[in-house]
Amino acid sequence: MEGNSDGRDRRKTWQPAPRPEWVARLNDEADVFNMRSVVPLDENSLLAEARKNTGLSDFGDDGWLQHFRVLLKAIEEEANLNFMGRLLTRCEFINYLEIRLNLQDYFKRFPEIDEQVIKEPVMLLGHGRTGTTILHETLGEDPQFRIVKRWEALYPAPPPEASTYRSDPRIAKADRFITVFDRITPEWKTMHKYGGELPVECAEYLYACFLSNVFVFAFQIPSYAKYLATQDPKYTILWHQRVLKFLQWKYRKEHWLLKNPIWIDLIPQVLEVYPDAKIILTHRDPVVVADSFVNVMGTIFWWRTDDPWAGGMLDDLVIPELRARAQNNLIKWMQDGTLRPGFVSNVLYQDFVKDPEGTIRRIYADLKLTLTESALGRMLAYLSAKPKGKFGKFEYGRPDDTALAAERRVFRDYQKYFKVPDEV
Repeated sequence: MEGNSDGRDRRKTWQPAPRPEWVARLNDEADVFNMRSVVPLDENSLLAEARKNTGLSDFGDDGWLQHFRVLLKAIEEEANLNFMGRLLTRCEFINYLEIRLNLQDYFKRFPEIDEQVIKEPVMLLGHGRTGTTILHETLGEDPQFRIVKRWEALYPAPPPEASTYRSDPRIAKADRFITVFDRITPEWKTMHKYGGELPVECAEYLYACFLSNVFVFAFQIPSYAKYLATQDPKYTILWHQRVLKFLQWKYRKEHWLLKNPIWIDLIPQVLEVYPDAKIILTHRDPVVVADSFVNVMGTIFWWRTDDPWAGGMLDDLVIPELRARAQNNLIKWMQDGTLRPGFVSNVLYQDFVKDPEGTIRRIYADLKLTLTESALGRMLAYLSAKPKGKFGKFEYGRPDDTALAAERRVFRDYQKYFKVPDEV
């Protein structure tokens, strides 16, 4: 690994696990089957299939179509998809289009849905690999919170209802689909648990607006990343709000509990749409986070392509100096009042590992949320029932002394301000 003032680029040394034989054979036969013809990703084919499957034709506002076209062009020209990658992408994109059609149909027939109010949502916006998943799952045991499950993110229509929420047949359907990623890359189960009834990040229901950096976390598509940087993120945030209105129409609770690390750079824009949002920021040693992040993201890219880092995606989350810019933004927003008392809680990963009860109590106090002893008991019982390694297990490599010292200098201000301890 390199050790210089620019820090290590973990992508250069990351190696994927060998694919299962059935996946490798499928990809090897791509040329035999003329995969671009067999699995088309053109606009007309995708739109026609979604219309046929739903019997609907109105996709809503026209703004999404330009985003969709730019994205498709980038995927075809830059993503270097293998056969499995094309199969996954076509299947997913048809589903995203069906979501648009179904939601538009419901909003037209029931305009009162748009009158729903999203009140004081609680948002986990910490960087990825800092404990956001286990904290999201744990806090989700509090009955006052409504969380989005995988099945309702994949198949939101018809709107979920309280009486059938835990028995909805879409749970099994979603579970069968989403666990295909465990079958494609068995090592994925050691990094992130997938299931139809598990909580998901907000990213999982942003796809259908086709304007989100969630796609940059799935494909090597530099032209789309450049296009995304020129667009107003409010379009995406408003789509997020539209989905939440729909999901709570028939089943709502006091607060939404949401998790969206990819919005950590957009906090001011998020607060324009959700001015009363209560934000939880999780913090962990940024040196060790990078190793885990690259391992996870490399595996996700590996689902679809044989060249997982070809497009240089995610520089801002891999290169230390670029990650430090995002961390410095958090300091700025804490200091200028964008993140204000009563609406923000900063959580150290190590604190949650060592003292989950004390950390939970402090989060509720920081955000002025009601914590009942029964809810706390449910959360602690959930953690106790988790298997060993419940906070994630990953073997972190220690940089050489030169590289480590260089990275520590880059992250010094962030670690000092938020009191983030070293782990290596």
